[in-house]
Amino acid sequence: MEFQAYQSAAAETDQVPLPDANAVIVPLLGLVGEAGGLLSEYKKFLRDGEAHRLLTERVAEELGDLLWYVANVATKFGLDLDTVAGQNLVKTKDRWALRRGAIGTANRFDEDAPTEQQFPRKFEVAFVEQTVGGKVLAQVTVDGEQLGARLTDNSYTDDGYRYHDVFHLSYATVLGWSPVIRKISGVWKRRYLPQVDEVEDGGRGQVVEEAIAALVFAYASNHRSLENVTTVDFGLLQTIRLLTHGFESERCTLGEWERAILLGFEVWRQLVMNHGGRVTVDLDARTMTYVPA
Repeated sequence: MEFQAYQSAAAETDQVPLPDANAVIVPLLGLVGEAGGLLSEYKKFLRDGEAHRLLTERVAEELGDLLWYVANVATKFGLDLDTVAGQNLVKTKDRWALRRGAIGTANRFDEDAPTEQQFPRKFEVAFVEQTVGGKVLAQVTVDGEQLGARLTDNSYTDDGYRYHDVFHLSYATVLGWSPVIRKISGVWKRRYLPQVDEVEDGGRGQVVEEAIAALVFAYASNHRSLENVTTVDFGLLQTIRLLTHGFESERCTLGEWERAILLGFEVWRQLVMNHGGRVTVDLDARTMTYVPA
């Protein structure tokens, strides 16, 4: 049966239709009640084991009741259940498709740019820790050429933020996007198209990316630097999508953002622990590999 047909048929058995004052609250309460009923049936199974022979039938009945209330709520809010279901599949695919193990096709936002203005598809980055004037700094180089300025933690505490360029590298690796890396490279900005250079690779894009890196770092600081973490909060990913609205990176899925974040912190933790090291970036494989200095 199609959702639309089910929704129409379910509406014919609605006992509290609009404009009744309780027309909305009744099915909402029904959803909660039926969810409780489903849990109650499973509790009986945990208690009685195989003796609870009607578990499957009871679960089917409770799910059917839940579906009726879902359809009724959709009707009361003027929603089409077919559309709701389709939108939900788009959302879940965006969030979870990469969790099934497939690495996916790499984004090629710069594929039309001259070769010298593209991200190299594979390169090695060296992170060297130095102490200058009592301050601990991280210097980043690519093929012997310095990548941006040497960085301190810019913090009252030693928190390892001096290595945060690895987060930008992980965005470039997994997302194919990093206005910051394009800028500090000195050569990978897409100057062949002035508007792209200004909008995508310019100051605003760089500020947005730095804001994302700082936001995620603050989040990770409250989650053991994401060690042994395999899932990033959905709310954080939604905030990142909001920040990237209007940029090419808004086409990146939430699953890709999650992978970029986790990969960046995986390498960052090793850099901090070993006081530097070398990182091989492979945009085609969407991987970063760490080797101690």
